[in-house]
Amino acid sequence: MNLRERYDAATAGLEAPFAVVDLAAFRANAADLVRRAAGKPIRIASKSVRCRALLEEALAMDGFAGVMAFTLPEALWLAREGVSDDVLVAYPTADRTAIAELAADPAAARAITLMVDCPAHLDLIEEAAGGARVRVCVDIDASYRPLGGRVRIGALRSPLRTPADVAAFTEEILKRPGLRLAGLMAYESQIAGVGDLPPGRPARARVIRAMQQRSRMELARRRAGIVRAVRDLADLEFVNGGGTGSVEKTAAERAVTEIAAGSGLYQPHLFDYYSNFTGRPAALFALPVVRRPGPGVATCLGGGYLASGPGDDVRLPRPYLPAGLSYDPNEGAGEVQTPLLGRTADELRIGDRVWFRHTKAGELCERFADLHLIDGARFVRTVPTYRGEGKTFL
Repeated sequence: MNLRERYDAATAGLEAPFAVVDLAAFRANAADLVRRAAGKPIRIASKSVRCRALLEEALAMDGFAGVMAFTLPEALWLAREGVSDDVLVAYPTADRTAIAELAADPAAARAITLMVDCPAHLDLIEEAAGGARVRVCVDIDASYRPLGGRVRIGALRSPLRTPADVAAFTEEILKRPGLRLAGLMAYESQIAGVGDLPPGRPARARVIRAMQQRSRMELARRRAGIVRAVRDLADLEFVNGGGTGSVEKTAAERAVTEIAAGSGLYQPHLFDYYSNFTGRPAALFALPVVRRPGPGVATCLGGGYLASGPGDDVRLPRPYLPAGLSYDPNEGAGEVQTPLLGRTADELRIGDRVWFRHTKAGELCERFADLHLIDGARFVRTVPTYRGEGKTFL
């Protein structure tokens, strides 16, 4: 039984469109992340999972500890549902109502850490918390700036870059009795989120690898200096770094105490082009064939589940099984229908399924209320996504 046959057999009782998670692949990917982390705990990036049952599944495995949430309301929900008693909010919040809710709940205030990178964040938190003590983490700019800073490679995040920047900001935090510094975070998107094996572009691959090597060396030195400067002023519970694409590289830094990762659990197609690891596709969605407009064409219902990011073809979901299908260049992945081209299309009948992979991981869950869990050719159970539980945090 090939992979497509196994997926079809496991979901024979379901009507497409629907989404599945292959538990064997999910667990294998989790084990590989733990192997790559080499003993350092992995904090799960919840935005890349967006399913409470699967967050709990991963957290029950050795090597995973804590959640990196993407909003404060999500963090409050996860803490209160008992998913984790250690939730780091990865992005700054301006939600005064949620901060007040956090401050009024002692258990949540012990479990949740907010992200900050400027005095305005501190002012807002203190004002909304009304005197209650709130845990905070300092976000550090991890981008690469060669040529004397004239070029920037990496995400636009924190304004804090140097040991002096972060030490001065730490001193500002320590002056405020309503705040407790818990940790530091730096996300090297130009390494963790950029594959070094772009298909059919060997020259670009060489440039990416050279950039990433230089960036890793620069960031390791700078991050170590920042950690030393802050530890001279205050104790730190954690120093968080990395992402799915850089797990073993970030874990090799002595200054880093934990790794952030999430996308590697589902292995969306954006993460297929890395030389340092190979994941197994674990999260997929199936669309039904509803039309045969002509030879070499099969049209599926729905499919326009584009990923966030710059507007390019990489944001399109990828037809996966059966192999040999591609988009019509004039229609792409459509809102209500998606024509697929190729010789394979002539083998498809009305009602057959085409299996797709999303570009990103958790964003798939914003399109489906449920994930159907399968293991081999066996259907296991159905679990709700965040959306299926009525939670649409972003």
